[in-house]
Amino acid sequence: MLDKNDQRLRRARQTRLKIRELRVGRLAIHRTNLHIYASVFDEAGEQVLVSASTVEKEVREQLAGKSGGNLDAAKLIGERVARKALAAGISQVAFDRGGFRYHGRVKALADAAREAGLKF
Repeated sequence: MLDKNDQRLRRARQTRLKIRELRVGRLAIHRTNLHIYASVFDEAGEQVLVSASTVEKEVREQLAGKSGGNLDAAKLIGERVARKALAAGISQVAFDRGGFRYHGRVKALADAAREAGLKF
């Protein structure tokens, strides 16, 4: 029987296979209780082109001592990764939620990235 994390990884694997068929960049996210991470990979999924997370010094300063595991932090990371991607010339990506349910922090990050100009 699969545990909770194995089930999440199984869902993530299915998503990544579909994204690989599309031949577009991939906005992958990972969340923990304290932090949230977002990375944009190239079409082959081998190289990280831009990334943002709540462990970065500038982000921690903006959060002013609050936890990186809340909606405000997720929105900040979504905006930040979108700005970095657009500056690198990436405007179209596929959203890889990493097997996490599309609600809460995952949804907040995706919505913030869309509002900042990233298309997916």
